[in-house]
Order: sequence, then C-alpha cells, then structure tokens
Amino acid sequence: MTTSQASPEQRETNRTETVPIIDTDVHERFASIQELLPYMKEPFLSYMEHWTGWGELKYIHPIGGSKLDSLLPNGNVPGSDLGVLQEQLMDKYDIHKAMLTGLFYPATMEAQFELAAALASAYNDWMVEHWLDKDERFLGSIHVAPQIPELAVREIERMADHPRMVQVLLPIGTAAYGDPFYHGIYEAAERKGLVVAMHQGNSVRSPFGQPRYYIEWHTILSQAFMASVVNLIVNGVFDKYPGTRIAMLEGGFSWVPSLMWRMDQNYKSLRLEVPWVKRLPSEYVKEHFRFATQPIEDPDPMHMLKMVELMDSDELLMFSTDYPHWDFDSPLRSLPTSFSKELKRKIFYENAAKFYGLT
Repeated sequence: MTTSQASPEQRETNRTETVPIIDTDVHERFASIQELLPYMKEPFLSYMEHWTGWGELKYIHPIGGSKLDSLLPNGNVPGSDLGVLQEQLMDKYDIHKAMLTGLFYPATMEAQFELAAALASAYNDWMVEHWLDKDERFLGSIHVAPQIPELAVREIERMADHPRMVQVLLPIGTAAYGDPFYHGIYEAAERKGLVVAMHQGNSVRSPFGQPRYYIEWHTILSQAFMASVVNLIVNGVFDKYPGTRIAMLEGGFSWVPSLMWRMDQNYKSLRLEVPWVKRLPSEYVKEHFRFATQPIEDPDPMHMLKMVELMDSDELLMFSTDYPHWDFDSPLRSLPTSFSKELKRKIFYENAAKFYGLT
C-alpha cells in the first residue's frame, strides 16, 4: 500500500514510529482494596475491616470513565490487569517509559490523616511489587499523606532510593500546596532528586462549590492547575528550594501562556507584597514547571502550534495518554499535525527525559 492509499492511522504511524515515547500519566489500579491489606499493620489493618470506600458519591460518569477496550471481561476495574495494560498501551504504542500515577489518593482524605499515611505507604509497597517489579518500563510515583507533612517526608525518605521512583504525587484539590505548612515536602523531594507531580483529584471544586454536572467539573479543572501554579510561585517555594521541579498532570496546557502574562503583569505592580519572589513569575514557570499534554483540546492545528509559540519555549510540554480513561490521547493521533517532527520528538521524549533526569 502506498502512502497515499494508507489509512490516517497508518500514515500517522509512519511519522512517529522512530520517535521514542515517555508517557507521563498512566493510571494503574488495584482490583480491590483487599490487595493492600498484606502491606498494612495495626492499628490501621483493623480499620480496613470496616472499609466502605471514600464515602460521598459525587458523579456517575455519563459515558463511562474508561475507554471501552480497557473494560475487563472479569468485571475488574480498567487499569488493574498488568497484561492488558502492557498489551493495550506499552506494547501497542511501543512506550519507552510510563509514569505510574495510580487512581487511589489518600492525600485527599479529609480526616484520619494517620490512616491516610498508612494507606499511602501500603499503596507504594503494593505498586512496587505488582507493577515496578514486573516491567522495567514502569516508573513510580511516591504517594504520600501531605495532611501531616512530617509523615509525608518520612515516606519520601523511605521510598526515594528505589531506582525507579521518580516523583512524589500530590493530588490537586482544595489544599494550597504553596503554603509553608507543606514546604518540608519540597525540601525532601529536592534533597532526594525527585520531581513533585501534581495531578487533578476528585476533590477539585469550582469557585461556586461542587459543580452540578460532570461536564462542568471536567471543564473547569484547569482553574485548579492555574491556582496551584500561582500559589507555589508567590509563596516562594522556588526561591526557598531552587531545585524543585513540578510536573502538572491531566490539566492540559492551553491556559499556560495567558496565565504567565497575567502573573507577570500583577507582579510588576504588586511585587512589594511578596519580596521573596525575585523574578518574573513566567521565568519560574519556564524553569520549574512542565505540563503533560492530556487532555489536548482539538481546535485548528495552527492555533495549537501558536499556543506553544506563545509559551516562548518548546520544552514545557511532556506527552501523556491518561490511560485507561475515556479521554485517552493516542500517541498516533493526539498531537496536532502542525507540530514539526522536532517538536513532536521533544514532547514525546526529550522534554520528559531531561526533566526527570532519565538516561
């Protein structure tokens, strides 16, 4: 078959087959909370006899929360079967490395913070045994309970020496992580050479509270990412810990240029309020932040290229699929056709490899 006769997917494959891919957001899951019990100790092990889940139900996904081919015949949740994930993602798209970010976030618990820390620790041990030890292409995220920062630091120090733990995971929700209350986490991550990954969580709300509809909630998620960027910068995290690196996951990126402009404008007028911030906020963004691509909006491809140009850097974006979620971004189709081969290579591989220090 000639190129002119090839299907769109085959033509796209021809353009990307020589580009290695680092997927910065893959959601591994357990089939049941029972899988964590072997990694828990008393008194928290006894708590789990009464586990009823996270409690309040927020949304029933109107079209299902996962891509249809990830649904498992045995009824287990998508992302919980190692072999299926390897087949559908790692092997199908020849993923070089995948950052495992889970879908179990004790960091968002609103009470019993010691239990949250125990759950995070158990999840880390479970993830190492059932995922990292099974496939060298997987890279891990250290789950912590930031509600008690000293316990989060202890967990970072416990797990950081694993050769494929590359980041600390902090779900974005209602916590203002730039607050000095959390600064010990950045000190520990910097000291251990780890990225801090911030991923959207179910506790995200709009300025009006809990949105009435899922479509409303999903649309305004970028507001939480914008607020987090500003909060980290103005609270002096990067002046205090200059080696801090922040990966923003599952928040998109089209909002980044306008936020940099707005921060810089306000800083020029109001910097006396935050004298510890020594540079324009946009400079902190370019040096300390990277943004995973998913979910990519789908406007005119030239508009998306212009959006990257407006960032004034081709190093801020890292590719992610968000497997196995319903809005999965395929490596074959998701990057706009207006992106050059060189830009795609940076997004697919080089930016993440450099940011995470991968060889």
